[in-house]
Amino acid sequence: MDLNKLAEVLIPDENVKPLSYYEERYPERTLEKGAEVTRLAPSPTGFMHIGNLYVALANERIAHQSGGAFYLRIEDTDEKRKVEGAVEVIHSSLKYFGVEFDEGADLCGEYGPYYQRQRAEVYHAYAKELIRKGLAYPCFCGEEDLEKIRQHQTENKLLPGYYGEFARCRNLSEEEIYENLKAGKPYVIRLRSQGDVEKKHTFRDAIKGEITVTENNQDVVILKSDGIPTYHFAHAIDDHFMRTTLVIRGEEWLSSLPIHIELFGVLGFKLPRYGHNCSIQKMDGEVRRKLSKRKDPEASLTFYREQGYHKKAVKTYMLTLLNSNFEEWQMKNPTAAIEDFKYSIGKMGKSGALFDIVKLNDISKSVFATLSEREAYEFLKAWAEEYGNETQKGYYKDEEYACKVLALCMGVGGKKRRKDFYCAAQATEFISYFFDESFAPTYEYRFDRATVKSILQAFKQQYSYADDMQTWFEKVKAVATAHGFTTDMKAYKADPTAYAGSVADVAEILRIATTGLANTPDLWTIMQILGEERTLARLEKAIDSL
Repeated sequence: MDLNKLAEVLIPDENVKPLSYYEERYPERTLEKGAEVTRLAPSPTGFMHIGNLYVALANERIAHQSGGAFYLRIEDTDEKRKVEGAVEVIHSSLKYFGVEFDEGADLCGEYGPYYQRQRAEVYHAYAKELIRKGLAYPCFCGEEDLEKIRQHQTENKLLPGYYGEFARCRNLSEEEIYENLKAGKPYVIRLRSQGDVEKKHTFRDAIKGEITVTENNQDVVILKSDGIPTYHFAHAIDDHFMRTTLVIRGEEWLSSLPIHIELFGVLGFKLPRYGHNCSIQKMDGEVRRKLSKRKDPEASLTFYREQGYHKKAVKTYMLTLLNSNFEEWQMKNPTAAIEDFKYSIGKMGKSGALFDIVKLNDISKSVFATLSEREAYEFLKAWAEEYGNETQKGYYKDEEYACKVLALCMGVGGKKRRKDFYCAAQATEFISYFFDESFAPTYEYRFDRATVKSILQAFKQQYSYADDMQTWFEKVKAVATAHGFTTDMKAYKADPTAYAGSVADVAEILRIATTGLANTPDLWTIMQILGEERTLARLEKAIDSL
């Protein structure tokens, strides 16, 4: 069989150049010894999973700590899954969380193009070479043929796939091939596997350590009927010519590892190091399962932006999942930037990382507590502009007023910072009672209406915005005493039945009337921020409701 002629007939691409051209076009990178070249290679579906950030952070850290390069490659071989604007989503999502690429799609770089559909020429060159060597062949089996093979294998409990006796087109004669071509039958190009599933060997995984790998015997498709490569074939060629040294990817790719090992071998390329990380999981009742983009909103990176999680909080939390020693390092270096942490692929968990939204929220509260009122204002304002409603956007129009609110609610200037805020959506809701547009109290008091009304009227008559905190509190105590509430907390605890209540109960009534809430930061300060006119109006509104 004239394999040179067959290669030209099967892949009539006039742009294909000698293989030596591609080696010269994409030379070895000039990097220091030990520098790693890593990548993120998502499909342009428009959906960014939290797992993408997990892997991106690991790749970015490894590349940059070693003096290497981190690039973005778009694996767009499946045209049906492509979503317009998806690459911008990838860039903006990761940039928000502080992950940036050195080169890649929509960026400059000497190893592009970084879209696989723009690299057809190089795939065709190597597919033709494999055909010339007898390591690839055309397959004319249609879906009906493949389904019959699958059914037979299932019924007889045989290894599924296209291999050995089931590889019907593997040994077609030259005459049969050209007859099929003349008849216009569509075809794909398959690898003629040289593997034997009876043979196993030890493979060193960068994350899992030593694992056992069975040789590949599947005649996998390397070029689809439209001439576009499959993921298996494209990634092997791209990782070689983009000079990738380390591939970190999900453990779902472990089953494909034998195929990839064989492909690198038949192509004559050096195999990069592979590290297969476990999927991010969550507890669903008593069951531990993989985080699902269909079931779990927290699976999407969009969720964290829409809710307004601070990027430092998310990044910090992800590092607790990525490296087992990060939290210990942070405790020893509480003031150090998280970028100073020396990430190690060897300390990535060998079992699935367990996502815990409660822990993320706790970390987020701590991060919020480090912000000044000005920093918090800028962060919340930016969130409101992008994701808030018109009322919420209005909260941040008066910067001076908003900063006073945030300083109080965050405990700025106090002995101990409050940790009430964990994301912008929650924080914005938390401060909503400071704004008349969203002030909608339900007035749930623990005392009868007559008592509450009398207390509110008495305090309103004595209230003065000019009072300092001590004078203000003396007036609260006077109102309490006049209504049978004690200011002696010890006496109240000793015999609560002797009094209508305590001064704390009176303060709660005033708090509910003013804010609609039973628990808030310091009430005197709240009234100072609200101002005299608004405070009196709210007291009057509360009285009228009774």
